[in-house]
Amino acid sequence: MVEMVRGDSPVLVIGLGRFGAACAGELDRLDREVLAIDENLELVQKWSDRVTHTVQADARNMDALRQIGAQDFQVAVVAVGSLIEASVLITANLVDLKVPQIWAKAVSQSHGKILARVGANHVIYPEREAGERVAHLVSGRMLDFIRFDDDFVLAKMYPPKFIRGIGLNQSGVRTKYNVTVVGVKSPGKPFRYAEADTVVTNHDLIIVSGTNGDIERFAGLDR
Repeated sequence: MVEMVRGDSPVLVIGLGRFGAACAGELDRLDREVLAIDENLELVQKWSDRVTHTVQADARNMDALRQIGAQDFQVAVVAVGSLIEASVLITANLVDLKVPQIWAKAVSQSHGKILARVGANHVIYPEREAGERVAHLVSGRMLDFIRFDDDFVLAKMYPPKFIRGIGLNQSGVRTKYNVTVVGVKSPGKPFRYAEADTVVTNHDLIIVSGTNGDIERFAGLDR
């Protein structure tokens, strides 16, 4: 069973390539305490002024992990996915140190299966997920797109013409297309939750939810 951890727990990020550095930098921006490590001294120095703590260390070495206090962290991100053998060994080390939450980057399905088997709680496929997202965006129908594991999708798009100027309860979005309008963004105003009587205008953006197939069909309607 996955152990629950506090939302403000310090995070150990292993690997300061593009993915790891972006993760560590964003966590730092969100005021999370971060210890980022990499065996490459240049990368450690590059990120030393942008992340709470950076240390040069080889996470494949259990003694090195103990010395930096990895066993005291509740959350760790293994961001060295392109080095498959290293990522598996590091993940196994963190499991042995009983780190409750381990997020690990994978570069392939088989790599992800191995990471899960050695004990990673969450396996991330950033290249695949980015590729899927871009494919939906370049179609021109959506402005943003997130798909979850159970085929549930959140998407930002311009509203089809048939739902403009009338209340959402009159448009039949949910009953006809199995899509729910979650929020509406009007120019110069923040997003607001959509309600049954919300009226969408020509200048609005909408956030919708539903299955991938339903969202694709809805996005393809006349605009």
